[in-house]
Amino acid sequence: MTKPVCVITGVGPGTGSALVRRFVSGGYRVAMLARNAGRLDALANELPDAHAFACDVSDRAQVDAAIAAIETQLGAPDVLIHNAVGGAFGSFLEIDPEVLNRNFQVNTMGLLYLARRVAPGMAARGKGAVIVTGNTSALRGRPNFAGFAPTKAAQRILAEAMARELGPKGVHVAYVVIDAVIDSPRQRERFPGRPDDFYIKPAAIADECFHLAHQDRSAWSFLVEVRPFGETW
Repeated sequence: MTKPVCVITGVGPGTGSALVRRFVSGGYRVAMLARNAGRLDALANELPDAHAFACDVSDRAQVDAAIAAIETQLGAPDVLIHNAVGGAFGSFLEIDPEVLNRNFQVNTMGLLYLARRVAPGMAARGKGAVIVTGNTSALRGRPNFAGFAPTKAAQRILAEAMARELGPKGVHVAYVVIDAVIDSPRQRERFPGRPDDFYIKPAAIADECFHLAHQDRSAWSFLVEVRPFGETW
């Protein structure tokens, strides 16, 4: 049988790479999307079923071209994971309005561009999954998050609108709120001296996304929150 196809955006050294590894190990051919072509090529050389497609998801033309190439080379996507993220910190008085707009283009418009390309085919086949990785900024606004939280909240609402429309057509849409600091060398530098269990493991996030993509349709989740066992919430 032909292996199913998973499209993953925002493939970097943390969650994105972990998602690629999990879905490849789960029997998928994975189309990796990111702006950094060199990083994608290195992972593609390591994993035979991982395929690189350089793409800025905030650019509708690039998304259209990437999905067309994926369909030609790999086949129609069965799973889409929108993991690409644009973020910035600062109060609403300090941020450059263009920064907020740029983040909105990546986080929210990128999801729209991608879903408009892949969801109709999923609905026509009566199956498929669209998963979005988010965080607590999608649920509340805080000081110094004015350039980020509004875009993630909009992303979550867009995903919910999609879930309500696509669910009855057999397509599962889920939003994962990551309430944690993701383990990476950069975050280890930001939080020196923290114990290992302070962080959430990228591989654990990937496991949860894989589980969501394969939930029985009699018990689909939409809003899923993940956090380390010691996290205060």
